[in-house]
Amino acid sequence: MKSRILRVLSLALSAFVLVFLLAGCVPADGTAATDGTAATGSSWSMIIMIVVMIAIFYLFLIRPENKKKKAAEEMRSNLSVGDQVTTIGGIIGRIVMVKSDSIVFETSEDRVRMEVTKWAISSTGKQTEEQK
Repeated sequence: MKSRILRVLSLALSAFVLVFLLAGCVPADGTAATDGTAATGSSWSMIIMIVVMIAIFYLFLIRPENKKKKAAEEMRSNLSVGDQVTTIGGIIGRIVMVKSDSIVFETSEDRVRMEVTKWAISSTGKQTEEQK
């Protein structure tokens, strides 16, 4: 939920920056600049606004996504026997064997075993309503 709010806020902020960027390109009185100083000032403000927009995208969209990917990769590399896991498809089980690129886990008390690749594991531990 928080990530959706941050995405909406960052998109709104990007639209706001884009409006200022476009507003800075056209003179307020509607006349074209006759000397080189006004055009140079406008181009510098445009470059600054583009840099600000890229920084905003990095801070609010790219960086948090990279942190999530890194945390998920670390979680998958630290899987061990006995951990309770949930797959991307929603299958819950307890790990019985860990291989280099896959795991084997039991899904019920009937000892039904499944082998899945590590990238298919979405979370470890008990799944609660807050984690969904």
